[in-house]
Amino acid sequence: MPVGTAGSVKGVTPDQLRATGTTIMLANTYHLQLRPTADVVRDLGGLHTFMGWEGPILTDSGGYQVFSLAEINKITEEGVMFRSHIDGSMLHLDPRTATSVQNKLGADIIMAFDQCPALPCDAETMRQAVDRTIRWARECREAHARADQALFGIVQGGLDLGERGRCIQGLREVGFDGYALGGLSVGESHKEMVRVLDAVTPMLPEDRPRYLMGVGTPRDILAAVRAGVDMFDCVLPTRNGRNSQAFTAQGTLRMRNEAHKVDTQPLEPGCDCATCQRFSRGYIRHLFMAGEMLGPTLTSIHNLRFYQRFMARIREMIVAGRLEAIETEYPIAKGSSD
Repeated sequence: MPVGTAGSVKGVTPDQLRATGTTIMLANTYHLQLRPTADVVRDLGGLHTFMGWEGPILTDSGGYQVFSLAEINKITEEGVMFRSHIDGSMLHLDPRTATSVQNKLGADIIMAFDQCPALPCDAETMRQAVDRTIRWARECREAHARADQALFGIVQGGLDLGERGRCIQGLREVGFDGYALGGLSVGESHKEMVRVLDAVTPMLPEDRPRYLMGVGTPRDILAAVRAGVDMFDCVLPTRNGRNSQAFTAQGTLRMRNEAHKVDTQPLEPGCDCATCQRFSRGYIRHLFMAGEMLGPTLTSIHNLRFYQRFMARIREMIVAGRLEAIETEYPIAKGSSD
């Protein structure tokens, strides 16, 4: 799921996004509540109409911002008070508020409000975060007011397998339409992440979607798929694209490098994206060096298509019973079980 934090995948129109093979995207509760507010989005027809996106949308609850904006928030048993990074005003999010905001936004999948502790984390702090996550998840379920929105619970617990298991048990007792694994890709090593995924993912219900939040690189995604994860979101395709990095099956390209100055090749030979069908590496490098907006857009479009092609190929190879061969086609994903 490409990330459209404030209701837009940066630099890419909905039609361009659809052309990459994207069918579902993500937006963020915290940022949309700050501006323009959920009431404005609702009054403008809901998130789909507001964004001009006809496909499914998932909204995060704002729980990740408890981690990423730790320096401007205060956590209590009731919820989290944020100081706006825009104008300094105060925003309070708790389970019921976060759920109500997402009900107003109108996404197809909404997330329970949770606490994502930073790593490393002492045992007592982690235990308290898991306690809050379970309690807040129950309050979100009670507050959820729209039958046409699927509500996912979020599993926390850091690298502590015992706390992860306790959180899963608590969430399963509440009952959710899907289950997400949060609190990874927050500074732990790849090996640590894989250890958690291999141990924890089998504990999740087999008849519900399993969603790994905020991950990640092709190597991380492949490891998670092998562990049993179904869904992913990540800013890498567009964030890295805006910063002149292009993903290919063989590795990444830095498009500001002198080596691309007179290169007539597309970003990735054989890629069917709109960028590769029309533009050369030399031209795209020129756009970045000249500070033209089109450079980040074209590279983001390619990266989004690369990720969708990669995921589609994974699905094909799972069906064919040949997933072990994916690293031959995509060397960029090698080492996923290191």
